[in-house]
Amino acid sequence: MVIGVPKEIYPGENRVAMVPDVAGKLIKKGFDVLIENDAGLNAGFTNQDYEKVGVKVLSDLQELYSKSDIILKVQRPIEHPQYGKNELELMKSGSLLITFMYSLHYPELAKKAAELGINVISMDAIPRTTLAQPMDALSSQANIAGYKAVILAANHLHKIFPLMMTAAGTISPAKVVIMGAGVAGLQALGTAKRLGAVVWVSDIRPAVKEEVQSLGGKFIEVETDESMQDEGGYAKEASPEFLKKQQELIAKHVAEADIVITTALVPGKRAPLLITEEMVKSMRPGSVVLDMAVEFGGNVEISEKGKTVKKYGVTIIGETNLPSLVPYHSSEMYARNLFNLVNYASKDGKFNHNMEDEIIGKSTIVKDGQVVHERTKELLK
Repeated sequence: MVIGVPKEIYPGENRVAMVPDVAGKLIKKGFDVLIENDAGLNAGFTNQDYEKVGVKVLSDLQELYSKSDIILKVQRPIEHPQYGKNELELMKSGSLLITFMYSLHYPELAKKAAELGINVISMDAIPRTTLAQPMDALSSQANIAGYKAVILAANHLHKIFPLMMTAAGTISPAKVVIMGAGVAGLQALGTAKRLGAVVWVSDIRPAVKEEVQSLGGKFIEVETDESMQDEGGYAKEASPEFLKKQQELIAKHVAEADIVITTALVPGKRAPLLITEEMVKSMRPGSVVLDMAVEFGGNVEISEKGKTVKKYGVTIIGETNLPSLVPYHSSEMYARNLFNLVNYASKDGKFNHNMEDEIIGKSTIVKDGQVVHERTKELLK
């Protein structure tokens, strides 16, 4: 079978779905790999790097799509500026697209794929099980995002992070508040601690308290009888009563914070509002807020998608694609996730799209002209 990797055309996307080292492993497994000319350049990988491991570099994108049985991408398909049609329409019928489809947010894309006869496996639908862990691209990219969020916020802060004792006097450590203790939040906690900050973390799931404390963070606990986690390990949508309690408790910590980083997402839902305009007003001038959920509605009432703005003396960062700011390693990790998925479902260079398999079945959005992902199907009704 032939695997094709087109250049990402989504605005601001610097990642590539396949890196040379991993492409070489796929070739050894019996696949042919094609890549579009300069597809990896923004991530730091040259055409020569790919050719050295046996990848064929093509300048003609339509040739790549027509020859490929499997297309590997990072971003969901969008209209191609050169061809004036959606990337799905460039694919051949019956081929398989593996990418971050986010079909719960963009169900119309799943419908379009079904109409065109394109099969789709979405990397954001990989189940959170032990067996699927090596394929969990959401976690690998969230790890990078959590790290970069702290570095970006620190760059905008008018202070240093660590406690510093000098002949001129003592500098107090920065206080960082992180909303959400998922993969991104925990990586942000670890990064901020390594830089010397005092870190407070809030999460709707009491079960993560120990993880926060084990990394040296202080946990902001909201008492509740609600179950705040679904069977897949993701945060559930919280009740209005819980969110009100949480906001009241957090307001005090936000007012004292030098940096606030919000990471809270609920799959298929608008991101919960955690930081109100009033809370931002209460912060000291020169403080920084970074909204990692800005692409899906935002956790911060006055963050702006894709923009860094200053309001009430506070810098508010609305960067939508943090992993793209570290494209070398985020591409490397994503490519490994893709390899683990393809390798898991393949034998002798042939991909077995087995819907009975617990990982492949749950992560498939479209198969044989039908939208088969239950939650996506519900949204299309």
